[in-house]
Amino acid sequence: MKKSNTGRLVLLTLFLLFLLCGRASAQDALPPLPQPLQATLPLPDMPPITHANDTIPVEVFFPLAFRDTGDNRIVDPDGVLQPVLERLRRVRAHFSSDTVRIVHIGDSHVRGHIYPRQVGTRLVQTFGEVNYTDMGVNGATCLTFTHPERIRQIAELKPELLILSFGTNESYNRRYDAAAHYRQMDELVTLLREALPGVPILLTTPPGSYDRGRRRRGVRTYTINPRVPTAAIAIRRYAADHQLAVWDLFDVAGGSRRACANWTNARLMRPDHVHFFAEGYVLQGDLLYEALIKAYNDYVSTLQ
Repeated sequence: MKKSNTGRLVLLTLFLLFLLCGRASAQDALPPLPQPLQATLPLPDMPPITHANDTIPVEVFFPLAFRDTGDNRIVDPDGVLQPVLERLRRVRAHFSSDTVRIVHIGDSHVRGHIYPRQVGTRLVQTFGEVNYTDMGVNGATCLTFTHPERIRQIAELKPELLILSFGTNESYNRRYDAAAHYRQMDELVTLLREALPGVPILLTTPPGSYDRGRRRRGVRTYTINPRVPTAAIAIRRYAADHQLAVWDLFDVAGGSRRACANWTNARLMRPDHVHFFAEGYVLQGDLLYEALIKAYNDYVSTLQ
């Protein structure tokens, strides 16, 4: 009896093992045990797309009537403009959100607003955060702005670049004295430097003008003002002597041989032969913008 029970127990055990093996063989293979999770390294931040050291394409075309134009560049051997060029670079690259402040003072060419505001508009289009303020006075010479109130008004604007455009009215005087003109420039620049120490200053030369002559048969005659080239030389010399940047618009427009003829032949000069139609002032603004951009391109090229 014990043997019979033992045999039945053995048979039952074998049968159960058979069923278990059959079911196991019919199942899908178990997936491998997952590997321990590994810490994922953080992805590096993508650098922002900027124009930090990119040059800016620029090209201004003269009217076809212009001949023998000069090289449109700012003369700045001492790197006077580097601080403001660096500010423009940082604003353009979005490294800084502070507005770059530029103040342009001068005579009636500035007072008409078209010339300086063309420069300012194009700088804003290129760099964004630029505030370009113009302060012009009809008939002004350098001495016009030596008044304490005018110096205070300029200083309150806290410019990072000062542009001074004079010379037309100084040279319009037939008793023009280059030495006196030099001293007048020095008086103004000295006051500005005392009020705004360290602020870069850019001088510009006059575009060219005519002397008014006598009427002949009821028609007013005009002759090229021979004193403008002398005034331009005095401005350039003062800039070189006092570590200022200078933009020689007179030379760019054709110099003593062609400047006045170029403006006249292109029909950009008003009948008074001193001032310009809007298109003439727009061209002057475009030319100053181009000269500033060339200076900017030269600067950022040294950083690459």
